[in-house]
Amino acid sequence: MRTFIFLLAMFSGAACAADYVQMPGSSLGFTGSYQGEVFTGSFAKFNSGISFDPAKLAQSKFDVRINLASANTKNSERDEMLAGSDFFNSKAQPEARYIATKFRALGNNRFVADGVLTLHGISKAAPLTFTWTPGIKPQLVGSAKIQRLDFKVGIGDWDDVELIPNAVSINTRLILAPAVASAKPAAAKP
Repeated sequence: MRTFIFLLAMFSGAACAADYVQMPGSSLGFTGSYQGEVFTGSFAKFNSGISFDPAKLAQSKFDVRINLASANTKNSERDEMLAGSDFFNSKAQPEARYIATKFRALGNNRFVADGVLTLHGISKAAPLTFTWTPGIKPQLVGSAKIQRLDFKVGIGDWDDVELIPNAVSINTRLILAPAVASAKPAAAKP
């Protein structure tokens, strides 16, 4: 019986990518511009569920939840506008979500996550190009470009692309650790 349970555990794990949790020091940022002045910002609160193995791309998955009210550009007036109804509308829609279940290898530990970003109830493709550095604390460093107006970010008086360009750059650096199962499996009987 023990042998059967061991084989079952071994083969069921063989088909899955490794699960990781986000560690302190991880970041999720963005770069935009207003009237030609470039600014950067970051989200203080986001949670990344990462299941990834370069040898098992078909079983890999990213699930990232972003607290929109946590956007910080180090400019209180701009941050207040970002939280407002013309931009993130974080009171009505407090969270954006990025999910990727398809991955492509580019070589040299570089990959593309063909994911979907959902913001304001709008879901659009948002490929994330990233580098995977394996180890005890693997790191994922990536970037993507999105079109803000596709998600109705910066509407009304703010949809002028000469004032605020449509393209926004996203960047992330995740420091990861292996996820620990929350429940211990029941002990096998002889």
